[in-house]
Amino acid sequence: MNFEKLEVWKRSARLSAELYKTTAELRDYGFRDQLTRSGLSVPSNIAEGMTRNSNKEKTRFLDIARSSLAEARTQIYIGIDIGYLPQVEGKVWLEETHQISMMLTGLIKTIADNK
Repeated sequence: MNFEKLEVWKRSARLSAELYKTTAELRDYGFRDQLTRSGLSVPSNIAEGMTRNSNKEKTRFLDIARSSLAEARTQIYIGIDIGYLPQVEGKVWLEETHQISMMLTGLIKTIADNK
């Protein structure tokens, strides 16, 4: 399956780009780097996983993507709390991470069921 056609990949790539753009001027480089890395890891692992041959490998990379998403979600919560991230956008991103996580869970289940 072509990962570029997957809605979950498109949405996670869009979220990653938004995180980069919004934090471009943030002076806390450690926080910015951690957030953008975890955000970038999601679509990257989806892409890598979907190009693997075995279903076991596909689901492993999708699970890594889901874990990176949980990491980004945590950082978004913290970023909002400490004033690094705008509250309105942050809440939208939190909802988007929730939706992407559900999509990843569904994709993992679909692949696992097609053994």
